[in-house]
Amino acid sequence: MATAALTAAMVTAVSPAQADANPYQRGPEPTEQSVTAERGPFATSTVGVPAGSGTGFNRGTIYYPTDTSQGTFGAIAVIPGFTGPESSIAWFGPHLASHGFVVMTLTTSSGWDFPASRTNQLLAALDYLTGKSAVRDRIDATRLGVMGHSMGGGGSLGAAAKRPAIQAAVPLTPWHLDKTWNEVRVPTMIIGAEADTTASVGSHSERFYASLTNASDRAYLELESAGHLVPISYTPTIAKYSLSWLKRFVDNDTRYDRFLCPAPQPSSLISEYRDTCPHS
Repeated sequence: MATAALTAAMVTAVSPAQADANPYQRGPEPTEQSVTAERGPFATSTVGVPAGSGTGFNRGTIYYPTDTSQGTFGAIAVIPGFTGPESSIAWFGPHLASHGFVVMTLTTSSGWDFPASRTNQLLAALDYLTGKSAVRDRIDATRLGVMGHSMGGGGSLGAAAKRPAIQAAVPLTPWHLDKTWNEVRVPTMIIGAEADTTASVGSHSERFYASLTNASDRAYLELESAGHLVPISYTPTIAKYSLSWLKRFVDNDTRYDRFLCPAPQPSSLISEYRDTCPHS
């Protein structure tokens, strides 16, 4: 009981001035500890999405904050990579939901779907979340984001290109045959892995980032000595920067700018970071 009361107090610790300045801001003041934690301040629940629930995607799981006192939340769709099961990206569901997002993790139509198909599945999932899902009343349909791993990361780039109203994209060790994404206007953070031999950064992540010349904001985070599968389990560095990017651009929460700008320096965790600070 005491723990629940403390959590509730933390979640509601937003001053009236802050709320007036940004009506989309959710949750308490972020800290280095909170942005790297596997779980945030919001209690969460889940609802299964069986096959046949919507059109354009297979099935999935929705994670959402149970708090209804702060209004609606932004929504994020997350899709796995080539042959990857939903479980390979499942940790993003409770992680992001506990920080104030409604999240749908997906099982792809086929494990062998190429990025273009994953693009369409991500967009169909967003449409389902905002239009037919059991939690649609908890979602602000104007505040949406996409994430994906490997070919799912390529799919998230495609989703950002096809639907410029999306607020943020976070491709994770992305793979795509198309290397040029100057049509993307969406704020995009690409997370690459230095030792990735499946989607090498020189052939994929770095080229994608360099082509995002028309994105309103962009960042490239490269994880030191990491391989292609690093995003499939909770990693504090991925948690910190993906969360901060989504908070900053889906929620317009400038409190998270300090975790993104100025750019982090190379370290034992980060081999490279590029950005367009200050953010627009």
